[in-house]
Amino acid sequence: MKIPVDDIPQSPKEITFSERIEELNDLYSKEGAADFRFPSQLGVSLVYYRSGQELFFHGQLDGEIAARCGRCLDDYVVRLNRQFDWVLTPAPAKTGRGAEELKSGELGLSFYSTDEIDLTPLIAEQVMLALPTRPLCADTCRGLCDRCGANRNSESC
Repeated sequence: MKIPVDDIPQSPKEITFSERIEELNDLYSKEGAADFRFPSQLGVSLVYYRSGQELFFHGQLDGEIAARCGRCLDDYVVRLNRQFDWVLTPAPAKTGRGAEELKSGELGLSFYSTDEIDLTPLIAEQVMLALPTRPLCADTCRGLCDRCGANRNSESC
């Protein structure tokens, strides 16, 4: 979804929409990882507003992602319910001297330099941040037998 910068009001505006995230499947398949399979759509609730040139976004992702357990290789569902906050500020003007060094006060900032804000890459980033680093179907998952390969959650060696 794209929001024109000029359409961002000073008073908070709330919207709910579905964001396409199936491109993340392509990203994961190129990396050779089969841990996650992303649905075509993910629900997003978003409140946005401006204060001067700064743009503020507060939202929540809601949906389910298919995952494969890193211990037993069974499929299970990861429920996403992640809140996020972004503040975008105008990109600093280029001085023509090449790459600019960031000042310490700018390290946590995100910048925009176009007339519209494309939310898709920002939302995809939040989905990636919400994923577990090692997917497990349960904390108590016993994994596969190292001798015979049996799933120790449901059968014995």
